[in-house]
Amino acid sequence: MFEWIFLPEAWVALATLTALEVVLGIDNIIFISILVGRLPEHQRQKARQIGLLLAMGMRIALLLAIVWVMGLTETLFSVFSFDFSGRDLILFFGGLFLLGKSTLEIHHSLEGVEEHKTAGKTATFAAIITQIAVIDMVFSLDSVITAVGLVDYVAVMIIAVVVAVLVMMLAAKAIGDFVDSHPTIKMLALSFLILIGFTLMGEGLGFHVPKGYVYFAMAFSLIVELLNIKVRKRNKPVHLKKRIAED
Repeated sequence: MFEWIFLPEAWVALATLTALEVVLGIDNIIFISILVGRLPEHQRQKARQIGLLLAMGMRIALLLAIVWVMGLTETLFSVFSFDFSGRDLILFFGGLFLLGKSTLEIHHSLEGVEEHKTAGKTATFAAIITQIAVIDMVFSLDSVITAVGLVDYVAVMIIAVVVAVLVMMLAAKAIGDFVDSHPTIKMLALSFLILIGFTLMGEGLGFHVPKGYVYFAMAFSLIVELLNIKVRKRNKPVHLKKRIAED
């Protein structure tokens, strides 16, 4: 089980996979940051931690069920010239969920009615965690299939996932606070999620979209906006509407 410890290529694979898991986890952090922004301040950190722990738990569970995961790539049925597997269906409907959720979030932030609910606080927290769990499953599946294709040792995969999630936990609050305090960054983040959702749907339909193009577009847009923020830091940003529960 631990024979990989003495193999240099296994350590290289561990470092590579850990870096890759962190990059793939950026999508997850953005989604979690936007969702927890709708919670009261004292609940946000707890929701972030639960969300990332769910992500780690799902990834490890899927890694331990590699046979089942790889079975998801087998064709279930065909429609015209398209062959659909379990993975394709999860990616397609997960992408569809991401598209709808991001679009609704943009609408509520810009044109929705700002609400402060005094009741149903627990239900709101539970609803946010449920939504995080749903999208975690989609991101976890893609991440695990990537890991299986890159590394031969399950122990290496699990260590990479745990280290990557710990790194994301350290960065999640800073990223969440930054997104929440800069409306244009939040709109960009939601636009990124729409792009990611569309990409997932495309992959579910058999169209491969190189992730490098997506991440380059996200990074370029983010750099431009960070420069805008720096140049116009004295300007007062617009106020986005929120739907949160009061303390």
